[in-house]
Amino acid sequence: MKKITKATYLKWYEDMLFWRKFEDKLAQVYIQQKVRGFLHLYNGQEAILAGTLHAMDTDKDRLITAYRNHVQPIGMGVDPKRVMAELYGKGTGTSQGLGGSMHIFSKEHRFYGGHGIVGGQIPLGAGLAFADQYHERDNVTITYFGDGAARQGSLHETFNLAMLWNLPVVFCVENNGYAMGTSVARTANHTDIWKLGLGYEMPCGPVDAMNPVKVAEAMSEAIERARTGGGPTFLELKTYRYRGHSMSDAQKYRTKDEVAEYQKIDPITQVKEIILDKKYATEDEVKEIDQRVKDLVKECEEFAENSDFPEKNVMYDVVYEQEDYPFLSHKPV
Repeated sequence: MKKITKATYLKWYEDMLFWRKFEDKLAQVYIQQKVRGFLHLYNGQEAILAGTLHAMDTDKDRLITAYRNHVQPIGMGVDPKRVMAELYGKGTGTSQGLGGSMHIFSKEHRFYGGHGIVGGQIPLGAGLAFADQYHERDNVTITYFGDGAARQGSLHETFNLAMLWNLPVVFCVENNGYAMGTSVARTANHTDIWKLGLGYEMPCGPVDAMNPVKVAEAMSEAIERARTGGGPTFLELKTYRYRGHSMSDAQKYRTKDEVAEYQKIDPITQVKEIILDKKYATEDEVKEIDQRVKDLVKECEEFAENSDFPEKNVMYDVVYEQEDYPFLSHKPV
């Protein structure tokens, strides 16, 4: 595993704080109806991405996830201003405003969505890994999904083929405890989701995903296994989301006290305490980071606000009609 240094902690703090504040801003503008549709925020789960990025080779490895997908592309190198603009539905967005909150995408930065179908990205992640194996590339695909998606049949079909074909993929269930609003304990007769890997003899295990160090350690081992021909790994990243499943979630399934208990082990707070304890930065230097983050979020908001909506013809430019499509006949039967 790459060494975790002073620079690592400082980067983790600034990145995770920016992701948190970016999402907080989205919540604000959503209430103002500047962002429409669904909005699923990542608050509390930032250590997963921070630790994963430390373990990945972002110059060649790929990442695919579900619809809680705003900060992952930023971590992979996508301009956050373009991500904000996409949520606003503006033409300067990552998909010219046509994808919106649930469908951020950047082939250039090896981020493959952003998928609205629950569990739909699981077989797609294995497919990306199959393509790399077929073309004899030593890339690895990281496939995130939620604990609700772990109950989908597509997971079992994918696990079976991934092991059969020894694909270079790391499957990661981001277990935040409640899926859309139903606790893990009420969806199956077991609560250790990672044990699903045992039925396929897939290396698997749980990870404290409120701690980026623990995530980095587990992901490094899994990625190295995949890159060197050892096949898939399944990790249960045990995390917690502070906000609802989406902005429309009343959160009646949990108490405020429960949320407060998890906020005591907030990944951003953990990293900040280490930075100060080890004297990696002074209080004033941390405040400078805080200000940089605040300024960048404001820059993203202004970019999105000032961008134009796409022209109507853009919507029609991404669909087509092929007259000689081989499987259809326009002739009367």
